[in-house]
Amino acid sequence: MSDTNTIIIGAGAAGLAVAACLKQTGISNIILEQSDKVGATWRRHYDRLHLHTDKKNSVLPFASFPKEYPRYPSRDQVVTYLEEYAKRFELDIRFNQHVDSARWKDDQWLVQTQDTLHASPNLVIACGYARQPLIPEWKGKETFRGKIIHSSKYKNGSEFKGKNVLVVGFGNSGGEIAIDLYEHGAKPGIAVRNAVNVIPRELAGIPILSIGIVQNKMPARLADAVNAPILRAVVGDITKYGLRKLPYGPATQIQKDKRIPLIDVGTMKLIREGCITVYSGVKEFSENGVKFEGGKEAEFDAVILATGYHPRVNDFLQDTSSAIDEEGMPTSTGRESSISGLYFCGYYVSPTGMLREIGIEAKQIAAAISLKQ
Repeated sequence: MSDTNTIIIGAGAAGLAVAACLKQTGISNIILEQSDKVGATWRRHYDRLHLHTDKKNSVLPFASFPKEYPRYPSRDQVVTYLEEYAKRFELDIRFNQHVDSARWKDDQWLVQTQDTLHASPNLVIACGYARQPLIPEWKGKETFRGKIIHSSKYKNGSEFKGKNVLVVGFGNSGGEIAIDLYEHGAKPGIAVRNAVNVIPRELAGIPILSIGIVQNKMPARLADAVNAPILRAVVGDITKYGLRKLPYGPATQIQKDKRIPLIDVGTMKLIREGCITVYSGVKEFSENGVKFEGGKEAEFDAVILATGYHPRVNDFLQDTSSAIDEEGMPTSTGRESSISGLYFCGYYVSPTGMLREIGIEAKQIAAAISLKQ
């Protein structure tokens, strides 16, 4: 039995931030991490990835990114930042600890890993969204002769040079993977089932996140009304290229759909130039390609599924149905849940940036736990 005041599950950005904030207030805590390193999710991302939010607004509590880092740090730079963050605050991380179950019993949380039972009055879930890849099923998928992989398995486009590759999904991963494929000599297409919004990463040299922070106190519809003419001028009419525009703007999309619009880092330029072909949603697979909604067909050598993830915290949390929905998504984040001593960090889809929001939530959670002392 291992005892501490607070158990944190996950040594990604959210878990590290909560642990650092708790340590600053003198509250004992441990982090249980199933891999052997911090930032495991970041390490698995594709090589080309950079933060879509600027470093100034993406820091964790008490530690800035190094001055020599670019405005939008690379994946490897983010990993290094997380490693240095854990060292700086001397966080107590137990690696290679797979959490089998967590339950509230006798006024404490009992967290069972493969070899240790941990107990504490407080439990913070900071596993992030990317616990379980979301892999849709389509008719004929098993007959497709090409390669099908989820974006979590994609590293770079070197193996796809000269090949026709379909990216399924128009989120930020799908948009950048399509760029990466083109840069490696592939012939990419992108399947977009739903209507979308597109926003630039910067406006007049100002990070879009900084604008979002200023406008965050506005009603979403007002922010969208203010931004609409600017976005039309900068992004243009996306319907010219086979995309459907959402009937509401980016701020409303984040609030209503809990989805971030595409933050364009070059995808639209390649679409306009005909380097990336836009298709409608996938209907079914054939031996050599894909049939799309609307009747169009095309042949592909490979398909990359940028279809997102399930958080699935219900895989190990027991008797906590009031705190999570049927998809395993927490119904609250950054504060105590409906269950005593249970907190979630990093599950709010924010118009002001996920890492920035994680820092805010971590401070809120540490403050809430310290009040109980």
